[in-house]
Amino acid sequence: MLNIGLTGGIGSGKSTVARFLVGKGAVHLDIDGLVHELEEPGQPVWKEIVASFGTDILAGDRSIDRDKLGERVFPNPAKRELLNRIVHPAVYRAWKDRVRGIGENREDAIVISDIPLLIEVGWVKDVDLVLLVHIPPDEQVRRVMKRNGISRREALERLHSQMPIDDKLRYADVVIHNEGTPAETQRQIDLLWPRLVELERERREAPGKPASPEMRTEEQKGGTRRE
Repeated sequence: MLNIGLTGGIGSGKSTVARFLVGKGAVHLDIDGLVHELEEPGQPVWKEIVASFGTDILAGDRSIDRDKLGERVFPNPAKRELLNRIVHPAVYRAWKDRVRGIGENREDAIVISDIPLLIEVGWVKDVDLVLLVHIPPDEQVRRVMKRNGISRREALERLHSQMPIDDKLRYADVVIHNEGTPAETQRQIDLLWPRLVELERERREAPGKPASPEMRTEEQKGGTRRE
């Protein structure tokens, strides 16, 4: 099995890259989906969030209104850190359990663990390969404004809550440049997939084998990864 950590910045298009990889045969593990499961009404994580941030962040059906919660935490580093302390440990345990289960059922699986904050939370050591979806920061702002219907100021607040996307390059084994058309992104996936299949086979036959040097791109040469 090969466990790929798919990451990027907000608005970079990770879901598009994940969809193309699933089309090739990868298994997609969406961390945001796990978060939603853990935050369902009545769950321990839900209870902790409500106790910490109040019932006014809830929608009519008692689910957490993520827009309201986001308005509370994105501008406030202390509140963002509190939310992370509640959510991240539970998500980490659930993610590791899911990956383990996939490996037990399909030893040759190529798993795409879609983790927006993979680098920030220090989970790089838990994946075999880091795949970064990259777009220029100005394009991030434009896409987030359009997608979420928010102002430039609000979009910048969300970007600033994450590590700058250019700073993530040195952690990556592979970079997908996603500022172009979907067809251009698909061509990058078409070239990458056979290399991933080969790497998975190599790792299955020789457990513990590191990412092959040829997986690194020109952007990462000379950089330091997994600090």
